[in-house]
Amino acid sequence: MDSPEIRIVIADDHPIFRKGLREIIEADPKLKIIGEAEDGDSALELIRQSKPDVAVLDVEMPGKDGLEVVRAARDRGVDVKVILLTMYDDEQFFNGAMDMGVMGYVLKNSAVADIVNCIKAVAEGKNYISPILSNYLINRSRRDDSPGERSALTKLTDTERRILKMIAEYKTSKEIAAELFISPRTVEHHRENMSEKLEIKGRNALLKFALENLPEI
Repeated sequence: MDSPEIRIVIADDHPIFRKGLREIIEADPKLKIIGEAEDGDSALELIRQSKPDVAVLDVEMPGKDGLEVVRAARDRGVDVKVILLTMYDDEQFFNGAMDMGVMGYVLKNSAVADIVNCIKAVAEGKNYISPILSNYLINRSRRDDSPGERSALTKLTDTERRILKMIAEYKTSKEIAAELFISPRTVEHHRENMSEKLEIKGRNALLKFALENLPEI
């Protein structure tokens, strides 16, 4: 008996990239795109209405970005397997995505080679990341197995520690973003992930933690 089609939603704000992605995906007869979105808010509504098997989301989109769509879908009880597409080879972002339950993580520059296999793996309930990022999974496994993880600061990645130190220096998200050559929104995601890992709430609480632990950061 033939396996059913895998129903997919894709979201990316670049029409040309989206068109190319559709052509690659639908070249496989088992994969069917049932909707497209060009921003995060539309993607969330499309996912809610069409209930796809897999959602392929760009990390950087107008309105809600990919991680915000994942968070909003989770908060609303929408059950969908998610693959994130990103331009950035960033271990912190990868760990943040995995912590939120994202099952697929693909670099855009390797999407042509990886996306079909990723969709099929994720649809079966398996995790899939671009092979070039395999060291991230190894580091993640070591981190989770380390006895030192009981220490709060050891829960943070090197990037998070660097940002935390900047927070202790009273730098704004915009200033941190400029120094690290990332977007302010990405800095905000780092803040949220740190707060979750450290089990603290509120920006002032994160600043307080950073000041109290500055010598160890």
